[in-house]
Amino acid sequence: MIEKKIEIPAGHGKAVELRSGDHITIVMVEGPQVADTWAFCSSNLDEYVSTEHTRSCLDRLTPRAGQAFYSNQRRPLLTIVEDTSPGVHDLLLSACDQARYTLLGHPAAHRNCVDNLVEALAELGLTAPEIPSPINIFEHVAIRSDGELLIEPPLGRAGDTITLRAEDSLAVVVSACPMDIVSTNGADRRPKPLELRLERQQ
Repeated sequence: MIEKKIEIPAGHGKAVELRSGDHITIVMVEGPQVADTWAFCSSNLDEYVSTEHTRSCLDRLTPRAGQAFYSNQRRPLLTIVEDTSPGVHDLLLSACDQARYTLLGHPAAHRNCVDNLVEALAELGLTAPEIPSPINIFEHVAIRSDGELLIEPPLGRAGDTITLRAEDSLAVVVSACPMDIVSTNGADRRPKPLELRLERQQ
């Protein structure tokens, strides 16, 4: 196995190419920080991890260790190998985009996860055919009894990790969410860096 570490600056994103069997570990470096995560099949970008299909396949809001995130073709693409965090992740919310910040009262240009996805894929020479909803790793979205959704600070802390195994050749994008208006990335509302650790098959 060959290990490689990639630093993701706060508010930015990175893309990596994985082969079947490769592992990718996402690390909270400084404290609570959401990692918006996408995975596209390298051979066909029209197939990608789908949060809605994952919920349908598992009859759960989010997978547990040993379970997978499924594609829009209902194939497992990423399996959770290990999760040292409290295991709270979100598969309900869309990625933040410029319109989201405008609605929150920040009409000026603001870094956002959708742009991070587009920029990161472009570094691999790829273009997403559409913008799927991400796996919001480490995000804490509480559901009230009346159906209201509340964005709460993540329950994880510095050093927490989640390790995923690729079940096909994939282009994976991870965005260190730039949100600094609500408590997505902690009570301090401060975006923080992430680290990726790659374990590749020889």
